[in-house]
Amino acid sequence: MSDPLIIAALVFILLCIVFLIAFVASLRKRKIFGAIRDIIFALLMLSLSLLFGTISISIQGYNAFTREELAASVEVFPIRKQLYTAHITFPDSSEKQFNLEGDEFYIDAHILKWKSIANLFGLHTFYELDRVAGRYIEIEDESNKHRTVYSLADDKLIDIFYWRLKYPILSFLVDAEYGSASFVTANVNKKINIMVSTTGLLIRDAGK
Repeated sequence: MSDPLIIAALVFILLCIVFLIAFVASLRKRKIFGAIRDIIFALLMLSLSLLFGTISISIQGYNAFTREELAASVEVFPIRKQLYTAHITFPDSSEKQFNLEGDEFYIDAHILKWKSIANLFGLHTFYELDRVAGRYIEIEDESNKHRTVYSLADDKLIDIFYWRLKYPILSFLVDAEYGSASFVTANVNKKINIMVSTTGLLIRDAGK
């Protein structure tokens, strides 16, 4: 998914070089206004190249989707009351296992929707599973008992989700960014599928 972004970044850096050459030529011919125009365009092309290159790096770990699809499969194995094991299998066949405390299995994700201009560069809707946790039904238990929360997200040098929150200028590319969560009881052995759609996360019985 990042290939169109890399191509765009390379195109803009080439245009930057072209305008820099034009800038030098204008200076030699003492065309001041032409030189100013060329350096402005060169800086603009450089900025766009850096922007698309940064986005390409920042979406590593995110998955693109345009419809409902499987984000993970989970098997729940109760150990005792309010303690269970969750074995998670991802679409790439990688696996993670956690011991979680609580009455329910909880999972959430980051979801990014891009505007039409970003769609031209292969960006549609992206998601990344963020964390998994045990959830208590009773508020008193949630407040007083031991909480178990684990990260599912990959470490990133740059994360576009947090960049969008920090820098409003990116709003011209990102249509919406939000978190989505879902949970299900974990008191019996069960297999469930974590589905992601443009409306958020869904949990379905794996047998259906």
